Amino acid sequence: MSPGGIAAIICAVALLFIAVAVAYAVVRLGRFIDEASVSLAALTTETTPLIKESTRTLELVNSPLESFAKISKNVEQVTTKVSEVATDFIDHSGPAVKVASALISAAQAGKGREKKKKKKAE
Repeated sequence: MSPGGIAAIICAVALLFIAVAVAYAVVRLGRFIDEASVSLAALTTETTPLIKESTRTLELVNSPLESFAKISKNVEQVTTKVSEVATDFIDHSGPAVKVASALISAAQAGKGREKKKKKKAE
């Protein structure tokens, strides 16, 4: 055998090892892809009901929140109307407010006198 023949045999054996290594890698990659597709299918089947359940839960939570929003809007409207009425009353009834404050002051003063009378009686 000549040195060229030996070199050809060495190259053939090296190419055989490379072909076996590539084939092994392709087989392993194929198995990995199969496992990945099985895992993805399992993940999809498990998460679909979870997403549906989460959506339903959000719907159930949102319906009372919508009612609460309506109630708070109504309260806001009532508060605005009461504020407007009070402002109109104060603006148009300046003397009436003065009389009312004088009556309140007189009533408080009367209560103060009654307390003093009770203390003296004891």
